[in-house]
Amino acid sequence: MIAEVIVDVAAHPIDRPFDYAVPEKFQALTEPGMRVKVPFGNRKVLGFITTIKETSEFDPKRLKPIHELMDVVPVLNGEMLELAQWMKRQTVCFEIDALQVMVPAALRAKYEKRFVLNAAIEELPKELHPYFGTRDFVRAQEAEAVYGLMKKEMDKGTVLADTNIQQKTGVKKIRMVHITDSTEDIENISIRANAKQQLKLQEFFLKHVGQSFESSQLQKQAGVSLPTINALAEKGLANFSSMESYRDPSLLTAIEQKIALDLTNEQQTAFDAIQSSLNTENTFLLHGITGSGKTEIYLQTIAQVLEEGKEAIMLVPEISLTPQMTIRFKERFGDLVAVLHSGLSAGEKYDEWRKIQRAEVKVVVGARSAIFAPFQNLGLIILDEEHESSYKQDDSPRYHARDVAIWRSQQHQCPVILGSATPSLESYARAQKGVYELLALKNRAKNQPLPEVHIVDMREELRTGNRSMFSVELAEAIRERLARKEQVVLFLNKRGYSSFVLCRDCGTVLQCPNCDISLTYHRASERMKCHYCGYDEPVPTTCPECESDHIRFFGTGTQKVEEELAKLVPDARVLRMDVDTTRNKGAHEKILSAFGEGKADILLGTQMIAKGLDFPNITLVGVLSADTTLHLPDFRAAEKTYQLLTQVSGRAGRDVLPGEVYVQTYTPEHYAITLAKDQLYEPFYEQEMAMRRASGYPPYYYVVNIQFTHEDLMTVSGYAQQMTEYLRHRLSPKTIIIGPSASLIARVNNRYRYQCLIKYKNEPKLAEALQQLIKIYRSDWIKTGATLSIDMNPTTVM
Repeated sequence: MIAEVIVDVAAHPIDRPFDYAVPEKFQALTEPGMRVKVPFGNRKVLGFITTIKETSEFDPKRLKPIHELMDVVPVLNGEMLELAQWMKRQTVCFEIDALQVMVPAALRAKYEKRFVLNAAIEELPKELHPYFGTRDFVRAQEAEAVYGLMKKEMDKGTVLADTNIQQKTGVKKIRMVHITDSTEDIENISIRANAKQQLKLQEFFLKHVGQSFESSQLQKQAGVSLPTINALAEKGLANFSSMESYRDPSLLTAIEQKIALDLTNEQQTAFDAIQSSLNTENTFLLHGITGSGKTEIYLQTIAQVLEEGKEAIMLVPEISLTPQMTIRFKERFGDLVAVLHSGLSAGEKYDEWRKIQRAEVKVVVGARSAIFAPFQNLGLIILDEEHESSYKQDDSPRYHARDVAIWRSQQHQCPVILGSATPSLESYARAQKGVYELLALKNRAKNQPLPEVHIVDMREELRTGNRSMFSVELAEAIRERLARKEQVVLFLNKRGYSSFVLCRDCGTVLQCPNCDISLTYHRASERMKCHYCGYDEPVPTTCPECESDHIRFFGTGTQKVEEELAKLVPDARVLRMDVDTTRNKGAHEKILSAFGEGKADILLGTQMIAKGLDFPNITLVGVLSADTTLHLPDFRAAEKTYQLLTQVSGRAGRDVLPGEVYVQTYTPEHYAITLAKDQLYEPFYEQEMAMRRASGYPPYYYVVNIQFTHEDLMTVSGYAQQMTEYLRHRLSPKTIIIGPSASLIARVNNRYRYQCLIKYKNEPKLAEALQQLIKIYRSDWIKTGATLSIDMNPTTVM
């Protein structure tokens, strides 16, 4: 038996399978998708078995044997192994990177694999009895001689494969107390008259003869302490066992089961179209205005999929959306729902992943990485807010969850639903061409009108002498809402207190010493921080250049707005939601549930509050500066601004109370702002597409962004120049190559960054040219400390 293994060494010549002999003692268990330790050079490295075969083109006698099996059951199935190869081609990454991203972080920790007894020892063959002896488990390496027998028992279910992780992320065990089933024994036990706790527990035992309780629950219900339980157990009235338990990453609120809502005519039409395609690989673009009831369509379609005995993946773009979405899903599907996102502890992630692998759940709700949920019988994949850039992974492998979803849908013959009020231009263009099927929801589900949007020209406010960050109209509207006990959402796309600190005498702006970016002032900690490399320093009292004390804060951040609000409406209860206030585990849920319960009047936040929030009492939304994303040097700037304004406006007036929105801007005439006012997507699409056609950007062209970094400026510019020349000679004249040029932020963490953009419609030589470029980089440039990254179809070119 010979195994093809992809080894965990990220180097170009090694990015291929290597043949290893499978020792006889491992042969019964060895399968593709398992991780192994193999000798490589003069060390042992981790690898993934991708194929098992009988012959090798190399001399079998010279093949090195596998050193150790890291798993006793595969962690990746055949579909995931195939997907890794597809990702390697699509995202130009190493196959090992693609394989690693599919395995939960907890399994990358140190752990031991074990065989656990799942039946009476008498049911096992006699040869296995010595292995279990006094314990109900045996470590896998201790049982290498009987792997064949263990495999047979695993197939029968009398033995289970288990992973004991030797970190905090091990299997969670709970202590169970089993009360004796003999009433007589309980009654006849002798207990001293002054042992009141024991007498109390004896009474409890008499009422619950033969029952089992979790130790902590028994202490609560019987009103006794653990030593009391131990004392009666020693007298033979109870015995203990430990039982595996899943950590519960569930939410702060109690969840009640809810039934499906009645669909509107528009929703019914969309639902019927999807339902009739449940066993096809169709991709639907569900384009519904904010509040049009897209989530209800998701829930009812999933219910249909579950009835057919299949499974569903529901992706949301941000961790802040997961709590609300999870509650809605658990209300419908109860314990059939697993949650996967970055806010969970490693142990919680591991438990949720095991529930999926063991087919104990049918629905996964989570962020980008949940697309790799190891379901065997997928019936539906949904991407909510499909336009979001967080569906794209920033580092290798740079995959887009939408592309992976469509690939998996083809494997499982199931539909994909891409839902959004503001679809990405690429998706809408595909729907117009008939590649995707377009389903439109033009009205809100409860027939409420869209909120009334007022665009406030901040230039006029300045002319009239208002230097505050709140226009007169918005300030008045906030006071009105507070008087009526309604809630307000204020949106600003900047955290911190001020954007930068400037000396008014010499014009010096405080810069990060490691990056070409100004430091941001954080009032709470009285520190200047870099949001790129994490550098921070105390706030200076004088200018470091001219020593003047005329040093001032410019720009606005969420902390500063919070302070201004305290002056504007001193009695208002304000909750701030940005990266600084949501660092701790569960912080998103706490803030949102407090706001939902009416414990605050104003929710102030960055873009994490712009979408998905659904609170009936929000009647006013204020956008403090609509220009933050508009003037970025990025071809998607107008699209992102339009999407953000439409999404944040959609938080108002979602129930009975009508909503109002104030958008403050210095460029009120820009089409992204004027068309977002009335949520006019089609006119925006037409105008933005004309701009993209004229400048040659997606969806008319494909784009590749190639970036070089190095600690020395001349070295990195030299490499970037060589790379661009190399590509110009290899690619066809129709392909446009822009650059090389310094990146927008030219230095991050003391590394200079240069990039070049490739724009093409059809370039057959591209894949080969990029592979060759990586080869040159791996053989020459990497030795000098340079890094190269290739981003196919980037979400931003900054």
